[in-house]
Amino acid sequence: MIFASCFSLIIPALEKGGVYKTILGITAAALFVFIIEKAVPHLHPHFAREFKGEKGFDKGLLMVMAVILHNLPEGLAVGVGLVSGVEGLGLMLALAIAAQNIPEGLAVAAPIAKKGVSPMKIIGITLISGLAEPAAAVVGMSLCGFSQRILPFGLAFAAGAMIYVVSDHIIPECHSHGNETQATLGVILGVITMLFLQEMFG
Repeated sequence: MIFASCFSLIIPALEKGGVYKTILGITAAALFVFIIEKAVPHLHPHFAREFKGEKGFDKGLLMVMAVILHNLPEGLAVGVGLVSGVEGLGLMLALAIAAQNIPEGLAVAAPIAKKGVSPMKIIGITLISGLAEPAAAVVGMSLCGFSQRILPFGLAFAAGAMIYVVSDHIIPECHSHGNETQATLGVILGVITMLFLQEMFG
């Protein structure tokens, strides 16, 4: 996601709109995500062990809300990428985000399954949390497809939102509980994977 934000979103934003629109988009996105996260109750997986709630399902529900908050900027990035005019950008982002969503979905399902919730209900919950992504993609496509003047801001906004989420939540989650080395190797593997996708679709 860091690679996609910097190389696939910010660079086209700079080329199409210049530095000031790009800075404005990144700043607006960071403020937007910050406000949304303060307003919406949620629980990130790296805090789940310390969660003091009485009901395990409540923990799972709050983690679902965290995934929804993660999915909004990711979906927005895919939508903006699809109308960006950059060849293969939307598809590349969609594949990269889909690969990342698999372990994220498992992290949400685990605490719910421990409380005896049926597999079908767990699947339904994870599917509902995933709907935020295509919804955000439609919003991104609609807004940026409406006018090319908005596109540089949209590219930068999507990048800023993903950078905020990665820095504030995903990296701390990956590095928690003594997993620093595995997390670092995962980041390197992710960058290499994105380079291959860039070569295939770019």
